[in-house]
Amino acid sequence: MDGVTVKVAEAIAPLADVRVDLEVRLDERIMSLREILQLDCGHVIRLNRSAGENIDILAGGALLGSGEVVVIEDMIGVRITDFREEH
Repeated sequence: MDGVTVKVAEAIAPLADVRVDLEVRLDERIMSLREILQLDCGHVIRLNRSAGENIDILAGGALLGSGEVVVIEDMIGVRITDFREEH
């Protein structure tokens, strides 16, 4: 780590155990109330993202990076593929 990175790490160390909501967002869709009321078990909601396209990872509502959905035995997870860098 360079000097600036060490200073930043030291400055935020007291906050290391603060809990932050982490959200993995596949996509979102705006639907009319009529469309929502017509939904039933078995209906498929079409999204705008393509299969295999990266999904958004947000921390505290801010975009943190992106990732891809992976299957781990009988569960799903997200493999981080990119972190957003602030400049």
